[in-house]
Amino acid sequence: MEPVTIEDRKKELRVLLDQIEAAPSRDWSRERERIVVLQQMIAAAENQRSPA
Repeated sequence: MEPVTIEDRKKELRVLLDQIEAAPSRDWSRERERIVVLQQMIAAAENQRSPA
């Protein structure tokens, strides 16, 4: 099994956002929660890459 990369998380985020855009009237509560988690994970990884 391959480890999950930040690029995998970005792809998952893009897919979720595209799905929500395609069917905005659907209940996306779980997906929106996942989006928040993905955004936090991506931001944390990018902050580690570029120390201030």
